[in-house]
Amino acid sequence: MTSRRKFIQQAAAAGVLSVASAYGNDSPSGRKLGVALVGLGGYSRNKLAPALKMTKHCYLAGIVTGSPEKIPKWKKDYGIKDANVYSYETMDKISENPEIDVVYIVLPTGLHAEYAIRAAKAGKHVWCEKPMALTTADCQAIIDACKENKVTLSIGYRMHHEPNTQTVIKYAETKPYGAIKSLDAKAGYAGPPQGRGWRFDPKLGGGSLYDMGVYPINALRYGSGMEPTRVVSAKRQLNAQGVDLVDEFVLEFPGGVTATGRTSVIEAYNRLRVECEDGWYELKPMSTYDGVKGRTSDGKKLDQRTESHQALQMDAEAQAIIQGKPPIVPGDEGLRDI
Repeated sequence: MTSRRKFIQQAAAAGVLSVASAYGNDSPSGRKLGVALVGLGGYSRNKLAPALKMTKHCYLAGIVTGSPEKIPKWKKDYGIKDANVYSYETMDKISENPEIDVVYIVLPTGLHAEYAIRAAKAGKHVWCEKPMALTTADCQAIIDACKENKVTLSIGYRMHHEPNTQTVIKYAETKPYGAIKSLDAKAGYAGPPQGRGWRFDPKLGGGSLYDMGVYPINALRYGSGMEPTRVVSAKRQLNAQGVDLVDEFVLEFPGGVTATGRTSVIEAYNRLRVECEDGWYELKPMSTYDGVKGRTSDGKKLDQRTESHQALQMDAEAQAIIQGKPPIVPGDEGLRDI
């Protein structure tokens, strides 16, 4: 977590909302990195692709999809060349394409390892959505493949680039409200208990813990600035098919700090609260796309706004590649959450 923390400290100290002020100016050539999105579902369509129209250091150069009917609209909307369109079967040929520098894996979690490793073997930098993979072994395999092929690996933790979250991460280090005593994080949405699609398929990463659990787990880690030492307790609510709908857990951190977490696909909540010896602070909501907000016990408001978390994230990671610096959110961060 060293590189991430160093970046966050620099960014928070400067009060930045963009990557340029944290990493300096564009590269001398002014070259943008070409990004290929693997998987054209809702997150790619509604968030990542629009954000790539806003970025300064990267752009949408290619797509990989198993749905041929989607291709014409993507080509028209983003000016993608025929030569930069791939299927899952032909994706490995991306190694021959100099216009694509980064492959962004935006598939169901259970497919991340396979396609991230294929991207690394093709010699392309890898951005992988969170959760990183289904198992720690899969996470390590992705990390190893990127190292072996001398490409960078970053995990898509957009919140680590969001300015109010950066403030809370800094609080964990500077402790302006005294020593941290306890934390509580919740993330969930109110969907039907018998949902369909991959989000209700455990083999692909469905269920409450894999779908939404990465938010409270990661928030408890960055909110405390520490790694948990023990799972004190855990319980879950399952539907008739055995898919977890609600997960609750208690973690213990060094120094006896306790943290409670809750995640759900049938209940809506979104908050991180940190209790300290001399006060408290919280983010509520802590991870929504349309704006993170927070407050402190002494009346401070954490309400810096940014147009797109995803644009900040991709610009920061693209600039790190351009300047030969470590990724802001490396693979180890994703591995720790899993």
